[in-house]
Amino acid sequence: MIILGSVLAIAAAALHVLIFALESLLWGTPRSQAVFGEQSPEEIETTKLMALNQGFYNLFLAVLAALGAIMLLAGSTAVGGALALAGTGSMLAAALVLLLASPAHRAAAIKQGTLPLLAVLALVIGLAI
Repeated sequence: MIILGSVLAIAAAALHVLIFALESLLWGTPRSQAVFGEQSPEEIETTKLMALNQGFYNLFLAVLAALGAIMLLAGSTAVGGALALAGTGSMLAAALVLLLASPAHRAAAIKQGTLPLLAVLALVIGLAI
């Protein structure tokens, strides 16, 4: 289960690196607007710094989850488990906030939270065995 949880944590990290790129590097491009919705040039400019900051939050969570997963796979159960669960648990919590705060973004919240949820479940079971 630890291997499965680690693989899921790495997949969740990869998704959050993609989100980082869309928010922090590609904000306002046709690709990011296809994901987050069309915005006027004025809206893009107004939300640019917020998206940059939010993107880096996603990147930092991805680093935590991936580093933890790699450490788990290398045999460092305590530190690896703590980091992987901190990263994926925070991803899951953020998805739950989005789900509860904005019914219009339910699909995005589910996409954002599914891999972290599965990773958390697998890691908790694997670490408990």
